[in-house]
Amino acid sequence: MTTTYTLPPLDPLLKRSAKRTRDIFASCPDDGMKEDEKSARIRLSVKINDEYRDFKELPPALLAQQGPIGPTRPKEQRKAITAGPSSDTSRMIATIDNTPKVQPSTFVTSNKLSEALTLHKTTRTIKPTYHPPWKLVRVISGHLGWVRSVAVEPGNKWFATGAGDRVIKIWDLASGELKLSLTGHISTVRGLAVSPRHPYLFSCGEDKMVKCWDLEANKVIRHYHGHLSGVYSLSLHPTLDVLVTSGRDASARGHSATVADVKCQESDPQVITGSMDSTVRLWDLAAGKTMVTLTHHKKSEGAFVHNFSGHNAIINTLSVNAEGVFFSGGDNGTLTFWDYNTGTPFQNLDDVPQPGSLEAEAGVFCSTFDVTGTRLITGGADKTIKVYAEQSQ
Repeated sequence: MTTTYTLPPLDPLLKRSAKRTRDIFASCPDDGMKEDEKSARIRLSVKINDEYRDFKELPPALLAQQGPIGPTRPKEQRKAITAGPSSDTSRMIATIDNTPKVQPSTFVTSNKLSEALTLHKTTRTIKPTYHPPWKLVRVISGHLGWVRSVAVEPGNKWFATGAGDRVIKIWDLASGELKLSLTGHISTVRGLAVSPRHPYLFSCGEDKMVKCWDLEANKVIRHYHGHLSGVYSLSLHPTLDVLVTSGRDASARGHSATVADVKCQESDPQVITGSMDSTVRLWDLAAGKTMVTLTHHKKSEGAFVHNFSGHNAIINTLSVNAEGVFFSGGDNGTLTFWDYNTGTPFQNLDDVPQPGSLEAEAGVFCSTFDVTGTRLITGGADKTIKVYAEQSQ
């Protein structure tokens, strides 16, 4: 027995499907027809709700930082701007969002972020101070080894140098003439300091020795023992009778490698050390312990200001005078003069090795400004001392 099924007519089904399709897609303008305003409003409202509902309000943390903000123009002007020439869609968005269509420039944003950005922009546009150029005015020969240390006496009449020939030499600052040679170290003299209150010169060297010289008798009157390896730097406290030394034995507690330099100053931190363990430490002199460690890493303390970028070699020496002229000398003989406040280089020079020296002996090892800050004294690998002077206008 065969059963016959009769299909319902397809016309009504097609009409119903076409009607539903038109109801759903009639508001879509892709077919080139202009959609009616009601459909467009619904479409935009759904789009705004779907895409921007999570961003209508700031998170509480950012909301707390917001200062009072608002339009800077009167309501009448805002109405005129909103009612100005614009597309139908943009007017609809403004209506749906209930936000006046005002240009961003008409709002004054006084929150902390904008203030910080403004301050950052201001700091970046600070112009460097003008500094006159510097010129090599004298080359002094006499040492038989690399000149590794230099110090100017407080009266600004003479200066002392120490070198790889184990000799300390005293030179007249005005004429460059040799006045005295002091012998006693048995290895390179790495540090020198002249006392501002006593007729004493202090020296240290790679022979582990720290010596105090009486400049009236021109002889050693005291030895300081304690270092287990070479002593690379020393510094006198400006007001206390305290001498601080540093060296290869990393004996300043806290450092884990050679302490290459040490400086003293009157105010806290009274002692500052720089080490080959990539840190700079500020010391509490009374407690004998570290106050702050500067590493320029995320956990360091202290404010990093800026980089002085420009050298392509190891930087052996830095000096700065009261006028904000910052000098740096490189292992390849490059000399750079910077404006200290902005980190801008204003002059680059090359150390020229003296006749008879190798090209590789152009390194600069030590430097210091005289008391007036108008003369710079450097010591180098060509065994000479060079004096640079600031040129007048």
